[in-house]
Amino acid sequence: MSGSVRLFVRSGILALLLLALAFAVYSSVFKEKGPEVGKAAPNFSLKQFDDSTFKKLSDYRGKAVVLNFWGSWCVPCKTEMPALERQYQRFKDKGLVIVGINIGESPIVVEPFVQSVGVTFPIWLDSERIVTQLYRISPIPHTFFIDGL
Repeated sequence: MSGSVRLFVRSGILALLLLALAFAVYSSVFKEKGPEVGKAAPNFSLKQFDDSTFKKLSDYRGKAVVLNFWGSWCVPCKTEMPALERQYQRFKDKGLVIVGINIGESPIVVEPFVQSVGVTFPIWLDSERIVTQLYRISPIPHTFFIDGL
């Protein structure tokens, strides 16, 4: 390889590395933040799968809320759903609210899953993944505990 070609290749690699570094710095400084400990949970509204009404997180202000983001394709989600249901049954009369937020699936997929695991707590549909992005969910299952203050 001639000297000018090697210089061009080195310059290109250096430019790519600098671009990657600039992107990493920008992402860490200007990236939108999800929920933060000690701050109010971002409010949102989603459709409830079994009756198609829209529900808002703020409707539960003053109560302890567990938000659980899940998908029927997620093996750990299938494993933890019965445990969440047991806790819901145990503490719902004391004011605990559990809301399962399904990520990107239709009611046709969600309903058989919910019936198969015996979930009775509310399931909301984030079919457009807007709340999933708002809460910076990755990976799933992902659970938030929101106090009632």
